[in-house]
Amino acid sequence: MNSYNRVFADNRQARFNYEILETCETGIELLGTEVMSIKTGQANLRDAYALIRKGQVMLVNMYVAPHHTTSTVFNHEPTRTRRLLLHKREIRKLIGKIEQRGLTLVPLKLYLKNGWIKVDLAVVRNKKLHDKRETIKKREDTRDIARAMKVN
Repeated sequence: MNSYNRVFADNRQARFNYEILETCETGIELLGTEVMSIKTGQANLRDAYALIRKGQVMLVNMYVAPHHTTSTVFNHEPTRTRRLLLHKREIRKLIGKIEQRGLTLVPLKLYLKNGWIKVDLAVVRNKKLHDKRETIKKREDTRDIARAMKVN
């Protein structure tokens, strides 16, 4: 996996709601006030998803709080659409995958790597209800085992 310097936002709900088929690391186009807010931990990926429009990958609905020391005139819109930075061949590869029935692009993590803010983008498929129940059962089983090992 990637070596993260610092994780600013993690989309844990996506890991529960979707079956992750493939991930890729992307750059993200940000404004200065967005970078300052993200570095203070004021970003949320919970309802975010990615679309491909006119040959570009766009991140929709990612929340970045307005920066508190910047005046409202120069501040950014919190849920604006942001462009993800990928090579054309990577975008073509993603287009080929999401054209399959039921596949979506979802961001998993927002982190700092070598001074740049990066996004882990995943190609995902919706989980069925029985798959979610199975995930819950596995999580509870591992907790019970860990608890039993801790007691002994």
